[in-house]
Amino acid sequence: MNPEEVYAMCMEFPYAEATFPFDSSTLVFKVGGKMFALYPLEKPELILVKCDPLRAIELREKHREINAAWHMNKKHWNQIDLTGSLSHSLIKELVAHSYNLVVAKLPRKTKDELNIK
Repeated sequence: MNPEEVYAMCMEFPYAEATFPFDSSTLVFKVGGKMFALYPLEKPELILVKCDPLRAIELREKHREINAAWHMNKKHWNQIDLTGSLSHSLIKELVAHSYNLVVAKLPRKTKDELNIK
């Protein structure tokens, strides 16, 4: 998966925005001002996504390409190696899972402003 594909995949979610809040080499995808994916441009083989803690453990045990995310809360964030044998559909599903976790935790006011149910 190349950087253009990662960008397109993350930006297809409603109200997704791409930002550089930390530095010029870490692309952060947000919804409602909250992060759902990080894409380190200096390591384009990786993407970091949020995950339900129990599912995160299960995924790490099942797939060698999925590990606890470096420099993030390892209970809630996974690091995915995009150069491994994971299917594009699984990667997209994990990004969608992350997006949906973040949307579910958004304050009601933010959801109302974005017209998200």
